[in-house]
Amino acid sequence: MYIIKLDAIDSTNSYLKTICVKNTPKDLTVVIAEHQTNGRGQMGTNWQVEASKNLTFSVFKDVSFLKVSEQFYISMAVALGITKALKELQIPKITIKWPNDILSEHKKIAGILIQNVIKNNTLEGSIIGVGLNVNQKFFDNLPNASSLSLISGIIYNKDEVFHLILKNILEYLKRLESDLKPLKKEYEDKLFRIKKPSTFKSNGGQVFSGFIEGVSLDGKLKLRLEDDIIKTYDLKEVELFY
Repeated sequence: MYIIKLDAIDSTNSYLKTICVKNTPKDLTVVIAEHQTNGRGQMGTNWQVEASKNLTFSVFKDVSFLKVSEQFYISMAVALGITKALKELQIPKITIKWPNDILSEHKKIAGILIQNVIKNNTLEGSIIGVGLNVNQKFFDNLPNASSLSLISGIIYNKDEVFHLILKNILEYLKRLESDLKPLKKEYEDKLFRIKKPSTFKSNGGQVFSGFIEGVSLDGKLKLRLEDDIIKTYDLKEVELFY
């Protein structure tokens, strides 16, 4: 493992992407920043962090053994690694809000951004970005956001939390080299509001009810609608109200 520590950077994912343009980084190259000025979430959304209070890091993982069609398993493995680490920290009621937000009860405490390196229709590597709210106490206009410290009342040693999170992520990434089916089942078992009546909004503005049944092999959300119809939705095609 090769760890690059930075005081401040626009985005740890962007830093690794720049390296990838020139040369393929060493497997398990990790970039961690004390402050990330332009952190990104899914679909270009911003990840808001207060300097020196949270964890922002990215990992480059060689995933050339996976098929392009199996790339969502990377996201599953990372989410499961984080949830296991948070359980070890005794953070209560951890779930995964599809596709890759980590919640404690109804509050978001971590997010994941996966950017895969695909060349000639072959999956070469994955840039795995993780943002975890650790000691931050205030979140402007983010009523659903929280942090480990707000939940537990503890001020954490960020370095200790980082190594715990990283250890568990790497353990789950190793499992990508074997049978993938147990990963999918474990991920689905931890999905927020799995098999519970929930309200959604489509990207066209339609509000409807349904039950989350799981995810498809390519990572789309499977919903059971009226008359037991099963329909799948891609990222940003549907929003879960919570």
